[in-house]
Amino acid sequence: MGVEIITSHLNADFDACASMVAASKLYPEAKMVFPGSQEKKVRDFLENFFKMPLLRLRDIDTSSISRLIVVDTKSPGRLGPLAEVLERKDVEVHLFDHHAHGSSDIHGTEEVVEQVGATATIFSEILKARRKKPSAIEATLLMLGIYEETGHLLYPTTTERDIMAAAYLLKCGANLNIVARYMKDELGPAEVRLLNECMATATEEAIGGLRVLTATASSEHYVGDAAHLCHRLLDMTHADAAIMMLRLEGKILVVGRSRTPQINMAEALEPFGGGGHPTAASATVEDSPLELLQERVVQELQRTIKPGKFAEHVMTSPVITIGLDESVAAAEAKMTRFEVNVLPVIKGKDYLGLISREDVEKATHHGYGSRPVGDFANTDASTAERYTPVREVERRMVERNQRFMPVVVEGRVIGAITRTDLLRSLYDDYLRRTGIKEDGGRTQGMVVKNVRSWLRNRFPEDASNLLKLAGETADSMGHAAYLVGGTVRDLLRGQENLDMDFVVEGDGIEFARQMAGRTGAKVYPHERFKTAKVVMGQLRVDIATARTEHYDSPASLPSVTASSIKKDLYRRDFTINTLAVRLNQENFGQLVDFFGGQRDIKERTIRVLHNLSLVEDPTRAFRAVRFAERFGFRISRHTRNLISSAIKMRLFEKLSGTRIYDELALVFEESDPLPIIRQLEKYGLLKVINPSLELTAEMEGLFTSVHDTLVWFGMLFTDEHPQKTTLYLTALLSPLKTRERMEAAERLSVPARTLSCLVRQMEEAHNVLRQMPLGDRAKVYDALEHLSIESILLTMAIARNDEAKKEIASYLLELRKVNPMLSGTDLKEMGIEPGPVYSEILKALRHGRLRLKLETRQDEENFVKEFMNK
Repeated sequence: MGVEIITSHLNADFDACASMVAASKLYPEAKMVFPGSQEKKVRDFLENFFKMPLLRLRDIDTSSISRLIVVDTKSPGRLGPLAEVLERKDVEVHLFDHHAHGSSDIHGTEEVVEQVGATATIFSEILKARRKKPSAIEATLLMLGIYEETGHLLYPTTTERDIMAAAYLLKCGANLNIVARYMKDELGPAEVRLLNECMATATEEAIGGLRVLTATASSEHYVGDAAHLCHRLLDMTHADAAIMMLRLEGKILVVGRSRTPQINMAEALEPFGGGGHPTAASATVEDSPLELLQERVVQELQRTIKPGKFAEHVMTSPVITIGLDESVAAAEAKMTRFEVNVLPVIKGKDYLGLISREDVEKATHHGYGSRPVGDFANTDASTAERYTPVREVERRMVERNQRFMPVVVEGRVIGAITRTDLLRSLYDDYLRRTGIKEDGGRTQGMVVKNVRSWLRNRFPEDASNLLKLAGETADSMGHAAYLVGGTVRDLLRGQENLDMDFVVEGDGIEFARQMAGRTGAKVYPHERFKTAKVVMGQLRVDIATARTEHYDSPASLPSVTASSIKKDLYRRDFTINTLAVRLNQENFGQLVDFFGGQRDIKERTIRVLHNLSLVEDPTRAFRAVRFAERFGFRISRHTRNLISSAIKMRLFEKLSGTRIYDELALVFEESDPLPIIRQLEKYGLLKVINPSLELTAEMEGLFTSVHDTLVWFGMLFTDEHPQKTTLYLTALLSPLKTRERMEAAERLSVPARTLSCLVRQMEEAHNVLRQMPLGDRAKVYDALEHLSIESILLTMAIARNDEAKKEIASYLLELRKVNPMLSGTDLKEMGIEPGPVYSEILKALRHGRLRLKLETRQDEENFVKEFMNK
């Protein structure tokens, strides 16, 4: 009978040994065999606490192996001579590992490969699931494996499962005192000497905008657990990654550590037979000159590294600047207008220096407001170029205490980087390192993700293709293009919204023309506002140049200036509407969230972007209520306070009636406006329309009746589309007296035609209802036939008599479709001279059919003959 072997990689660490011990509980007949040595502290632990048979490879007849259980590695190069066993077809291979897959990995007949921090985590979960509780010392060993691999649960590769596994092991009796004893990072003399030698030989390479440290050292004797020295080396520097090459007893141990997602150490060391994680990997290679090996390692890094971020990737563009000869007072006005605190100073188009708000305030305080800004500009401020690595920008800004760095190319300012830009970039990198999913998976921070798959799977094919076309067009023009607004908001809410808006950091109209030129679509430009509408089949897209807004006075319409995507999003009403998705091919689908929109969607909150939001545009108060009711969100406390302040400041008096009317029209287009009207009443916003307007039981009843009537009519599936605004506006103003109603209509600047309809519809409805019920189908027809569909529906809504409602419903369902079979032509053929008599005859015929007295054509012909003989 064949032999079952449990094994792991050369130079086994705690995770490998713990996994082997745990595997022995799953495979009780198997023997544990180490293909190489163990790290010194691992060997010490096993000798002191674990009395178990540890076999060497020489103790086993490899030809008798029938099953090989491999733990904590998938790399055949790390199994030593046991790798030869894998080539035999009669050997069954079971695989347990937590490392990412590599191209040359082992593949087993059974595999358990999970992306967690340690293989010990996987075995802890399996033992728990199978109710094979580990002993206290086994739990301690598994805990050591988890702690070692996850850096005491602090490495970015740590997952929730690792923490839960550690909690389970603690419950099983894991001894944290023993764990602490073996997790100490105290260096021995040999390790200190190796680390000093590495520091002396360390060289820094700039690869793809990232700083990579490589170092070499040698020792005549084996040094156990030398891998952790690479962590020490990286912690002692500002490098993004470090690789150590240690010659130990005729072999070379290559250890790599990375703290950026752009450098995947497992991928870089795979050609050397290594393995591990993107942030930590190692390989053992045959002895060779360290200088040559170092060159090969750098070459592999250059091949596998994902270019890091440069200044152009994080800068804001375009930048508001000020001329050298413009006054300090002009600088202050421009800073206030565009909400910036630093301005680059230029002469012509060439960059000269910076002036800050502090500089401006001090100069103004000392009476120099009329002096040119060139007198006070800081000409020593550090600048960046397009391809300056972000890490270098970060270093300069920290060392110089500089909060704003211009990006300058050939003397021209092409962008600027602020501390906020750097923090956002650092946070994005952090989220990627901690497991952000490219398919839009959520993280607790919920700030950055890629929604590429959502755009592909949740949008119709023609819409998805249009987004790709937009990205291709933007790339060809050298612009950045974004999908923005409600489409992105509703995408994250799981709702389809094809009312798409694109924003372009460049010429939006030219972008629209070029995009349309590729498909033959129609373009409708609006030169004044730098916008365009593109119509492509059933799809309609609004395209705009990225812009910022400035309000010259409270509640006024804004002035618009070309700007960056960040400024463009900042001008929007609420955080949930500030989300954007990149459309350029390189970053297609990347979600951009400067202002916490994802957080507020997750927390179901309506929140303004800044404290003066309602001062600039008080209509946002109406919009906040509408969105809150539509989405089932709550309005944040601060936003509620700002609404109250706007009312106290009487800001709504400065609003034009048209703008309030437009907001109400949008309210009336909602599926059920009444809950929104209730909230408008709660916030005191109905009195903006008229001081006497308040929500009464009568108004509520009429809103409900209008809503129910419209829903009923919609289920008839006719081609008619009643104007909801006139119906609901009638309901809204119903509690007011006639004079107050006209004052409210004047305050809202109700269009003359709509106002005429309002007055006429109410009069017509009451006139008809005074006659009903009529009890005669023909009289019902005559009463309603000349009314608009809005007047008929209003009549039905305000009717209190059920018989009257039935007669109106009967008219809409049946009576209005009743027509005589005979026509004017038929009457002429019957010898009747054309004239007013035709109308009398046809009306009488319709009445006869409505009263069910005339059923056939012959009946109608007989009726006509009798009519003419009278």
